[in-house]
Formats: sequence, C-alpha cells, structure tokens
Amino acid sequence: MMFKHPALLWLFLIYVPLIAWYVWKHRNANPSLGISTISPVAKLPVTWKTVAMHVAFALQLVVIGAMIVALARPQTHDHLRTSRIEGTDIILALDISGSMSAHDFTPSRFAAAKDVASKFVSQRTDDNMGLVVFAGESLSLMPLTNDRAALINAISQVEMGELNDGTAIGDGLTSAINRIASGKAKSKSIILLTDGTNNAGDVPPSTAAQIAKQKGIKVYTIGVGTNGSIQITDPYGFSTTTLETKIDEQSLKEIASLTGGKYFRATDEKMLRQVFEEIDSLEKTVLDVDKFTLTDENFMPWVLLALCAFCAYLLMRYTILRRIP
Repeated sequence: MMFKHPALLWLFLIYVPLIAWYVWKHRNANPSLGISTISPVAKLPVTWKTVAMHVAFALQLVVIGAMIVALARPQTHDHLRTSRIEGTDIILALDISGSMSAHDFTPSRFAAAKDVASKFVSQRTDDNMGLVVFAGESLSLMPLTNDRAALINAISQVEMGELNDGTAIGDGLTSAINRIASGKAKSKSIILLTDGTNNAGDVPPSTAAQIAKQKGIKVYTIGVGTNGSIQITDPYGFSTTTLETKIDEQSLKEIASLTGGKYFRATDEKMLRQVFEEIDSLEKTVLDVDKFTLTDENFMPWVLLALCAFCAYLLMRYTILRRIP
C-alpha cells in the first residue's frame, strides 16, 4: 500500500502534545491533600470508570489517526511491469472417431487422451491454447485463449459420436491451422493426436502439412494405441465390436518432419503422459509481457473506522462518562 499524499502522515506528531496534555490534565485535575502515608489506600483497585476514561481518550486518538491516514489517500498504484515469460500459441487437435473408444488404455484411449490433455493445459499457464476435434469431419471448439478453466471444461465436455465417424486427419489439421493463424506469438504449434489412418475429409494430410509449413507452424503428431484387433464400444455404451486398426505412422512422421515438429508413439497411458511432458519441454518461447495494474483507492475503510470510533466515543461520553453539573 502506498499514499498519494504521504507528507500528511507527519500530522501524527500531534499525538505527542495530545498525550502530554492528557497525562498533565489527569495529574492536576483533582484537589490534593498532603498526608503522611498512602498505605491504607495503595492497594485499592482502579475503578472501571477510570478505565473507561482512558478508553474514551484512546478512541479520540483512533478517530484522529484514521482521518489522517484517509487524508493521505492510501491506494494501490497502477503500474506497468514488463516481465519475460515462456509462452507460445498451441492448438490441440483431438481425434474423436469411434476407434478412440478402444480399451487398450484405461479406461479407453479417448478418456486417457482427454485426461492427459487437460493436465497438459493446466501446466501451460502462459500460453494461448485452443481446441479442435475431428472424426469424419472437423470442428473447432475453442479459439486461442488464456482461460485455462474454460479450455479444460471444453475438453471434459467433448464426447464421441458428435461428428460423423471416420478419420479426417487432413481436415482436422486444416481447422487447427485456421485457428492458430490469428495468434500473435512468434512460436505456433499444433498437437495432433490420432489412432488411425486418414480415410475421410476433403483435405489430404500432406496438403495440410504444406500449409502449416508455409505459415511457420510446427505440428507434433501422436499415434495413440496398438495396431491390430481392438474392442470398441459405441458412444452410448450399448454394444461392443471388434475392429482392425492401424496407425498410419509414415504419414504422421512426414507431417511432423515437414513442419519441424516431431512424431511420438504412445501405446499406453504412461507413454502418452511422457509424450506430453516432452512436448512441454520442447515448446517454450521467451516472450516480453506488459502487465498493467489499475489504481485502487483504499481510504474508505479508514473513514469508516474513524466514524465507528467517534460513535463509540459519543456513546461512552453521554452514558457511562456523563457528568452532571
């Protein structure tokens, strides 16, 4: 806390003559009588009325002191502070096709991916991040934002079956590129997580990768799950079927290599966490951030304190300390 008029705090020196006057007054206000000894009355307790008189004087000092502080205008000053942080723009492109319900992860690929992605988001406090989902088509769910709670909530609300089934990797990557292109950070990255081969959509993955390269966007690709026969459950949990899956690792590697990113393979939840941890260590860029803070006036609590102390003083003055001529 700082003061707009700190010189007014010198008014606290008025306490010195006030306290001196109070002490002198009470020593000389009553008539005196010379006696040989005070031993008979020396152990008499101080009366409550005497204590009340001291409390009343203390309340007056509180009134004066609180008003001095209020006049000095205590406030939180607005200031501009420049700090260096590590931040970047990141879009998460999440595959929500039917094969993501496979149970080779606990409880499923889809649930594990959402859990790990949410924890990744919560750790990247200085980044602008967004969310794109894709299956047979793509959908941009969250633009670039620094609101961690909103993004984590968006990830938690994503459900399978919201899009036509299939795996449109190219369309998902294109939507992510469109989202991140407006970002202002020098470093831009897309984390694309899928468990299959491109078999739907209008944009080939290689074309989307070329666009990302032209715009200077790195793409980190993650192949999730195991190849072969897997058990999948429909989005409503009514039936389970067996499906042959194969991750197109060659295509994912080419996308990552072309854009300056990296390809990762995750066959279980532990490996998936390690992948996100490695990406977290790779994607950091030093940024200069200006933070501006507004002025906040704090004199009103002191005015209220003075008012309350003055009311308490008046109450004591005209009740228990009332004098009858």
